[in-house]
Amino acid sequence: MSQEIQNGIQIRARELLSLGEVGCVIGHERSPKGRVRPFFAYDEAGADRLVWDRTCHHNLTVYLRDQVLPTRRRDAPSRVAVVARPCDVRALNVLIHEGQVVRDSIFVIGVACPGMLDGDVVPDHCQRCKERVPVFYDALVGEPPQVDASSRGDVDDAWADVAELEGMAPVERLAFWTREFDRCIRCYACRQACPGCYCFECLAEQVDPAWASIAHWVPQKAFFHIMRAYHLAGRCVECHACDQACPMHIPLSLLNRKIAKEVEVLFGYTAGADPDTPPPLATFRKDEELPL
Repeated sequence: MSQEIQNGIQIRARELLSLGEVGCVIGHERSPKGRVRPFFAYDEAGADRLVWDRTCHHNLTVYLRDQVLPTRRRDAPSRVAVVARPCDVRALNVLIHEGQVVRDSIFVIGVACPGMLDGDVVPDHCQRCKERVPVFYDALVGEPPQVDASSRGDVDDAWADVAELEGMAPVERLAFWTREFDRCIRCYACRQACPGCYCFECLAEQVDPAWASIAHWVPQKAFFHIMRAYHLAGRCVECHACDQACPMHIPLSLLNRKIAKEVEVLFGYTAGADPDTPPPLATFRKDEELPL
């Protein structure tokens, strides 16, 4: 399956670049150490370096805003192609809704995702995932794998990790997150890997007014992560790029999933799942009533 997808990506990339339909294809390449890393192919030779396997966990939509901006004021925005899994395309939906990218400027090479690997095992979030084909694409590579719906349990099971967190007493939850945030080294890798974090100036680095200090004590680290989670409310697509990027292996996505669950319960909304429905926290209706 991985080789089939890789071949399909290379063929499509060579075609797009040779015909001049895009100026760049954003995908993955193999590093000298054998790991996969983001790669930008600008010609047919570069297309041959594109690879794909079940460790290509990077959400490449994080690079789109920089790639589609004109290099000079009078230049037209360039069109780029991006290799995207189902969760990546949901992130792209969010960026489109928020006016960060234009749909016509992006060629989506969708991947029929068989589920990613963390080492030799399929991580929990991929086991929970019900999506195997992106909600939209311009070209699809790979065959959608068969998914046994009966093995995935009911809706409550999908939030089992959040339910475990909610089942803790307040003092236990505080102790849990204090331990986790205490390990944070404030490298901001989670922020840089997240397609939803695109503020020109992050609150963690804003000088005037200074919302947070750069101190390495737990309250300041907790403030950063909690504020980032709130900024992602109704926007997080659960791609787990933050978890993958964190060198301290802090379960940041668990915090995001708690808020995602609240948004789903209150609004019946899953971030990026529908290209025509804008995020509920970015809309307003006078007649809207929420359950008490």
